[in-house]
Amino acid sequence: MTSNFKIYKRIFFSIIFLSFSFLGFSQSNTSTVKTQFALGVNSPSANGFVSNFEAKSINFPSINLGIQYMFKPQFGAKLDFGYNRFSNLNNTPDFKVNYTRLNAQLVYDASKIFSFLPQRVGTFVHGGPGFSTIKPLGNYTQNDNSFLNVMAGMEFHYGVSDKLSVYLDASYILGLGKAFNPEANGFGSFNGNVLTITIGASISLSGCQYCD
Repeated sequence: MTSNFKIYKRIFFSIIFLSFSFLGFSQSNTSTVKTQFALGVNSPSANGFVSNFEAKSINFPSINLGIQYMFKPQFGAKLDFGYNRFSNLNNTPDFKVNYTRLNAQLVYDASKIFSFLPQRVGTFVHGGPGFSTIKPLGNYTQNDNSFLNVMAGMEFHYGVSDKLSVYLDASYILGLGKAFNPEANGFGSFNGNVLTITIGASISLSGCQYCD
């Protein structure tokens, strides 16, 4: 548990470091470099568990932290870290799972396509590869698992000011892990897909030094 905490702490501070690195080379536009954080719920796929294990359809929390850089007005990239916790459904074996991921994603500003939405609403599509780490808790702590993933999602932003927007994000994380044998690999692990729905804030780190 301690070693995992140290790894997550390094990832968090790496994202913070990248935030300030991007800030040093940013343009004057407030949309160029942004940091994001969001909180919400998740729903893991049922086929990601071994037989008799089943998770709740809606679980809390899902936490996302990231840094986004738009190298063109409509195109950009972001690096983000996600933490998800899900637990067993009633009348199934007791378990809890920590699901963490790190993804590098491309970002597309699709606001022009959704031009019928109010002017202060922006729409972004994002997707890209990443790495997932599974840490079962309780009676199954020895059954760690890790695998590659591909993630895609859509964000709807509402501009509060030039520096700040609040947003709703719906993302699907496709797990690329191989099926595991419960007799060889143990129960309580997970290698499936996860749907997340989060609400967060996007804060500009570039430009607009004298905004109100």
